Amino acid sequence: MRIELQDVEYRYQMNTPFESLAIHDVNIEINPGSYVAIIGHTGSGKSTLLQHLNALIKPTKGRVIIGERTIESGRKEKQLRPIRQKVGIVFQFPEHQLFEETVEKDICFGPVNFGIPKEEAKIRARKALKQVGLAEEILEKSPFDLSGGQMRRVAIAGMLAMQPEVLVLDEPTAGLDPRGRKEIMDMFYQLHKEQGMTTVLVTHSMEDAARYADEIVIMHQGTVYQKGTPFEIFSQPEQLMELGLDVPDTVRVQLKLQKELGVRFDHPCLSIEDLALEVKRVMERGSR
Repeated sequence: MRIELQDVEYRYQMNTPFESLAIHDVNIEINPGSYVAIIGHTGSGKSTLLQHLNALIKPTKGRVIIGERTIESGRKEKQLRPIRQKVGIVFQFPEHQLFEETVEKDICFGPVNFGIPKEEAKIRARKALKQVGLAEEILEKSPFDLSGGQMRRVAIAGMLAMQPEVLVLDEPTAGLDPRGRKEIMDMFYQLHKEQGMTTVLVTHSMEDAARYADEIVIMHQGTVYQKGTPFEIFSQPEQLMELGLDVPDTVRVQLKLQKELGVRFDHPCLSIEDLALEVKRVMERGSR
């Protein structure tokens, strides 16, 4: 499913004394099967932008094209449920939204609410549980008897059971330790590859944006500041740091080596393996 934002603006509490401009002049294309990371400071407009991706909010100016539907400002929209079934959003700390007596009931809640028969929902629950790396044995357990990491995976399984075409991830690793964060992000990447699922990641982690995304969108002061591949974005690290944004640790090490050794790398290194190879090439070139 393709999503496109055309000249999108959104104002909170419009036509009141508390009106505030959240985003403006936003133009983004998210193509089917792509993995897009949206980065930027807190307050840059990332969260407002992502709520437009499944029509949780409507633009106060411009239009949002979601598959065959067009959501425009100033026009009443009906039958938005199919959009929200196809574009699933995993918000921060999704485990806080668990509430049913058993894991199975919690995972089935969304599909049943969208008209899926109970037996089909149960089949989906088992499949989704497997997708997030949990055993079927926990289906009859209370979600509140699970560990924090397991609870988060159950909540994610509930979204996957809806069988969305687009998965939007809003800081999905918030509060997790480094190991848990990598496991969750690898899981989403595997789903992205195996299911051909379009993925949109809203994150503060430059490492995650560099490692997983095909394209990165930088939001700054409510609008799109820059778009490009990870190589294009992180080839200008000084520009990012001027915005107060971080860069991947490997790029930071590169900058330090360039400054201290007086060498120049051919391209930004976005992984430890790539950095090691590039350092080796630079040293060999310098010894000739």
